[in-house]
Amino acid sequence: MAGFLHWRLICCVLHFFLQGGLSLHLLELRVPSPVVRNQDVRLECHFDLDDEVLYSVKWYKDGNEFYRYVPRDMPPAQVFHLPGIKVDIHNSSESAVVLSSVELSSSGVYRCEVSGEAPFFQTVTEHREMMVVALPEEGPRISGGRPRYQVGDTVRVNCTSGRSKPAANLKWMINGEPADPKFLIPHNKIITGREGLETTVLGLQFVVRHKHFKRGDMKLKCVASIESVYSRSNEESVEGERPQRASVLESRGTVAPAGSRADRVQAAGSRKAFLPHVSLVAMCCFLMLYPR
Repeated sequence: MAGFLHWRLICCVLHFFLQGGLSLHLLELRVPSPVVRNQDVRLECHFDLDDEVLYSVKWYKDGNEFYRYVPRDMPPAQVFHLPGIKVDIHNSSESAVVLSSVELSSSGVYRCEVSGEAPFFQTVTEHREMMVVALPEEGPRISGGRPRYQVGDTVRVNCTSGRSKPAANLKWMINGEPADPKFLIPHNKIITGREGLETTVLGLQFVVRHKHFKRGDMKLKCVASIESVYSRSNEESVEGERPQRASVLESRGTVAPAGSRADRVQAAGSRKAFLPHVSLVAMCCFLMLYPR
């Protein structure tokens, strides 16, 4: 009997290699990253059994098992407690696991392991990393600026991001164009709170030139971003020194000063125009007094 079992095992092994080795294949592992804190996340593990029978699907985070699916068990799904992991067992299956309201501590390396039934218990595995981010509650703030600049002035401003994890990346723009790297002044990150949320500060300093004004204005913009899940900006528009406006009289023509030759010429013209009227009145009065 022992010899029969021995030969049967040899035959199974020969059949396994003649069939081209493993017939169980892991087709695709989907672990989204980055994901936003407090969102639900769906992890997917797609495999091809070929002629095999599924024995189990197991999920691990950083080497610790937190979900197991065994079709022949009742119920087939089983959850193991792990910090930062909350499995929605009602929406999970042999090919997918749903994590509810992920936390910063949910970040880590996730591995899917698929095994076939006896006698070979073929096993395939694959892993991916997932990063959970905490987004800022407010957009970037610009401080230190003035409402008006003129050529030759020095601009000194700071952009401060909201608290997040990881820290937001900051970028300065001048009139829609990226600021020259030599204008940038990076500051140390500020870490606060129990969760270690981070604040980024980036300074901008440069001497104002004519080219910095577009139609008399200069626009300073700060953009904060985190991976592909967050992008916010803040922009301030500052004025250049405006040229003083010409007076209304000057805009209509030059006015000669009082007592000038122009005034005397005008006055003389006025007296000449007045004399004919005086002569006509005197003649009328003479005719009335001495009628013919």
